[in-house]
Amino acid sequence: MTQSCTAYGDKWEIYRDNASNWRWRRTASNGRIVGASSEGYMNKSDCISNAKRNGMACTPV
Repeated sequence: MTQSCTAYGDKWEIYRDNASNWRWRRTASNGRIVGASSEGYMNKSDCISNAKRNGMACTPV
């Protein structure tokens, strides 16, 4: 299940990887991935906190 939101033209996604860890990625308006979590998180809240520390200014739904 992927949750996403858009802020300042960039799309932020929170998703589960193949190992069932939570990760985030930031995609620019041109479709290029411009940021991503460097590790997987067991807790979704930890993943969202890390994304916010890296500039996410919206709440994924």
